[in-house]
Amino acid sequence: MLIFGCGGRNEKAALASGGTRAVKTFSSSVGRAVYEEDARQQAAFDMAAEAEMAAPMPAAAPMMSRQSAAYGDGRLLEGSDTSAANELNAVERKLIQHAYIRIRVENLDAADVSVTDMLQKYDAYAASTEVNENSRSYSLRVPASRYDAFLTEMNGMGRLLHRSENTEDVTLRYYDLEGRLETKKELLKTFQSYLGRARTIEEILAVEARISELQYDIEGTGMQFRNLANRVDYATIDLYLLGPVTVISDRNVTFGERLRQMFGNFGGFLSAVAVVIVGIVIYGIPVLLLVVFFFWLLFGRIGLFKKLWRLVRGKKQDAHSS
Repeated sequence: MLIFGCGGRNEKAALASGGTRAVKTFSSSVGRAVYEEDARQQAAFDMAAEAEMAAPMPAAAPMMSRQSAAYGDGRLLEGSDTSAANELNAVERKLIQHAYIRIRVENLDAADVSVTDMLQKYDAYAASTEVNENSRSYSLRVPASRYDAFLTEMNGMGRLLHRSENTEDVTLRYYDLEGRLETKKELLKTFQSYLGRARTIEEILAVEARISELQYDIEGTGMQFRNLANRVDYATIDLYLLGPVTVISDRNVTFGERLRQMFGNFGGFLSAVAVVIVGIVIYGIPVLLLVVFFFWLLFGRIGLFKKLWRLVRGKKQDAHSS
């Protein structure tokens, strides 16, 4: 029987704390092979953790050395700070570049065409676009290798109002994710080979559980790595284009213009009064006629209300007299 303790999901915690693997027992050649493979990987993590605590190195170098130990053949690279710096310099830097540009142009439609032509020229694309009455905004994704050339050509579109850039160095994170992903894939192949040599149900279930954990970890790590690689491969440029400034006249208003404005306002007042009068004629007179009609019907010559009152009083008098 093969009993597994903490699986692949806790490998990162084991690297940080230097803890040991849970006790494993086995009774077959497959179980022994699985144990030895898992133990070899754990030993590599423990060696990397011990080296980190014993001899901390400069900021960028430790992760590169730990990757060679934990994800390679289990041997920790040894050397001075100089050798670690040389190792880092030999590695390609992974940078996330982001720029914010605001430009005023004379013709927004022509500028929009220019942006489209530049996207085709530099194999870039627009992640989002927003069109307003006197402005345009874009979120552009440009290949990192053509980022500087794209910005240089963009300066000729109009008058630059604002420009800011920031660069994030993700070299350590990039190679860490890449190393973890490659190691988990190799470990998955190893456990898949054990599956064909398992003899008992317990061994099959244990190996399948480990394979399932590794597949889950590979999927999550792979997604993180792909997202990071995409941000590294394509720089982001937030471009905001402003149209020409609207010219507002500040000349003094003449006397004639003021008279026209005053009479125009007075004409508007007369129009409102006329609307009120028409409303009264259309709606007020019919209502007034209805009121007069009902008054004449109840209290006038017909006097329905008066006749009803007399009838009631006559009945009361007859009742008293009897």
